[in-house]
Amino acid sequence: MLATLIRFTGDIGLAEDALQDAVLVALQRWPETGMPRNPGAWLTTAARNKALDRMRRESKRSSSERDAVSIAAPNLRTGSDPSNPSDTWDAFDSSMIRDDQLRLLFTCCHPALAPDARVALALRTICRLSTAEIARVHLVAESTIGQRISRAKRKIAVAGIPYRIPEDHELPDRLSAVLVTVYAVFVAGHHSPVGQLDARTDLADEGVRLARLLVALMPDEPECIGLLALVLATHARRCARLGSDGELVLMENQDRSRWHHDEIAEAASLVERVLPRRRIGPYQLQAAISCLHGLAPDFDRTDWKQIAELYSMLEVVQPSAVVRVNRAVAVSYASSPAAGLAMLDTIEESHVAQWHLYWSTKAAFLARVGKPSLAVQAFDRALACEMNDSDRRFLVSRREELAAPE
Repeated sequence: MLATLIRFTGDIGLAEDALQDAVLVALQRWPETGMPRNPGAWLTTAARNKALDRMRRESKRSSSERDAVSIAAPNLRTGSDPSNPSDTWDAFDSSMIRDDQLRLLFTCCHPALAPDARVALALRTICRLSTAEIARVHLVAESTIGQRISRAKRKIAVAGIPYRIPEDHELPDRLSAVLVTVYAVFVAGHHSPVGQLDARTDLADEGVRLARLLVALMPDEPECIGLLALVLATHARRCARLGSDGELVLMENQDRSRWHHDEIAEAASLVERVLPRRRIGPYQLQAAISCLHGLAPDFDRTDWKQIAELYSMLEVVQPSAVVRVNRAVAVSYASSPAAGLAMLDTIEESHVAQWHLYWSTKAAFLARVGKPSLAVQAFDRALACEMNDSDRRFLVSRREELAAPE
């Protein structure tokens, strides 16, 4: 709905405000009138009319605002009554929705915007995450994220950044930022920054859907195919990641019969299709790793040696503390926990000080090499970091097990 409204108004802020106004109207009317036949069309119609009213009420419009009204007006039935389901604007065909969402995605990822602002703006506009949730994802202050989003919106307005899908020759310059953004959308849903681990599986679904849109737009781009394979193979494990009691279940203990093996098979097919092209990038490597996990009959028979080798390749093309930690996990199973621990110790603490998964991984390694007291200290460092409720309960439980007297 927001993407469609931005197409008509050309203004992200105006579209957001109008949609919020429409939701408030719905909360007032729907309890009395009942749910409309097409709630999405109802809300979009109401928001569209709210936006047009705001534009017309401006007593002193610039020429660009007058132009916006003249462009929008022919597309808007100004006399419609959104409370009447038969009078709503019904423009939700699949191709229009696809194009609107791609326009919004590429606008958020415009090269004129700062890289850290692109993902924040996309998470806010496309996924409707709160500023606090986005701050948790990025491990920065909420005020910092608020400033990034505000600056990005202002830049789009002042610089006149077009709300459109780029021409074919422009796509390569946008691809990296778009892939990063879509993956960030998926990760925010796969591992929710607040609440339960699976509190935002809708965002993971959205990430998969956006990845499919990119493949449809750029079917010959290997990294688009790699991203789709990665999110499919990862999302396939969603039903087994929490137990019946709602508690976190590590991959080694998951019931693999609950995995979506059709999605893993699709991901593996995509990887087999794209790797022979020899234009290997980070998403293809991560997809291959995720497929190896998904295709293993059980945890013990996972091909940890190959996974460790793939992480070594990934670290060459995408060096980061996250990749190093994951490589250390693979090495700990392919070789020994001591080898994994040694690899963790090569990471500068300043890069991971506020990342609970680094400290919890280190705690697990220390426990495996028979150093429970040091493991408890590492768990304490992990628990001092921000994390979702599922992770916190799990880490508290593991710490208590280690700290309990024998």
